[in-house]
Amino acid sequence: MSVNTLPTDAAPVGRASRQPGEALGAFARRKAAAYLALTKPRVVELLLVTTLPTMIFAHRGFPDLLLIVATMLGGAMAAGASGAFNCYIDRDMDRVMNRTKGRPLVTGDVTPREALVFSWILAVASIAVLWAGANLLTAVLGLAAILLYVVFYTLILKRRTAQNIIWGGIAGCMPVLIAWAAVTNTVEWPAVILFLIIFLWTPPHYWPLSMKYSDDYNAANVPMLGAIAGARTVSVQVVLYAWATVVCSLLLTPLGYAGIVYTVLSAVAGGWFIYECHVLYREARRDHEPAAMNKKAMKVFHISITYLTIVFVALAVDPFVGQPLFG
Repeated sequence: MSVNTLPTDAAPVGRASRQPGEALGAFARRKAAAYLALTKPRVVELLLVTTLPTMIFAHRGFPDLLLIVATMLGGAMAAGASGAFNCYIDRDMDRVMNRTKGRPLVTGDVTPREALVFSWILAVASIAVLWAGANLLTAVLGLAAILLYVVFYTLILKRRTAQNIIWGGIAGCMPVLIAWAAVTNTVEWPAVILFLIIFLWTPPHYWPLSMKYSDDYNAANVPMLGAIAGARTVSVQVVLYAWATVVCSLLLTPLGYAGIVYTVLSAVAGGWFIYECHVLYREARRDHEPAAMNKKAMKVFHISITYLTIVFVALAVDPFVGQPLFG
């Protein structure tokens, strides 16, 4: 049966209610855990890794604590709302993908109506927090991030083109603009460079993951490049985007924005990231078994997260250890 012909609300919705013999406390914990899972907390965590360092870099020191809390909280809520909307829209394909069969709308711990109401409440609250705690521009960028992920990526691109994660990844770049705007009430060139770093990083981060879960994406008729193209083709693209990411990250130095700590750590971490991407390409040329390729692909996936974390930690430390090299 095609994923598009599945009944949209065929999940075992009985689990959304309190089960016979289930203690009230246990039910409340299960329900809370289900709502939390809707927000995709691991994705939210990764987005927040880029937010605080960007605020510190923009301020050249620690901004006001209340501003940090409001921006981090509002950003987390916006990302969580986007994830919840995504779970609601994609619940049909989540049922046929092994990686997503445990999501609350598939297990029935949350009903579609509950998920949709929760998504809207979280989205509206996130914009309110960003506006009240920061400024109007920050709130507008938060709204744009939600719309980009929910409408542009989930509804328009994801099921239609192998370029989905490239352009859909713009939503994941928005936290740095939100963070910069929260501190400066504007968007300046360093924020644009940080935006481009994440934009270029997203394909070599996500495509190796889609290589491992290619069967899932094919079952759900989602044209992720890692699922529909061969390992050689995907690995070439991963290498090219990795190089572009690292080169872009180093632009902050000659343009007079970053100092020695950021430059050295970004270069070293970038060299490691590029090397592992080349290893993936080399192994793809040898036509290894899928299991071996999946192992290499997941190594690149995890290293990409470490790379981005190092870059943004360096960004946060840089203002405290000297002036920009070309300032």
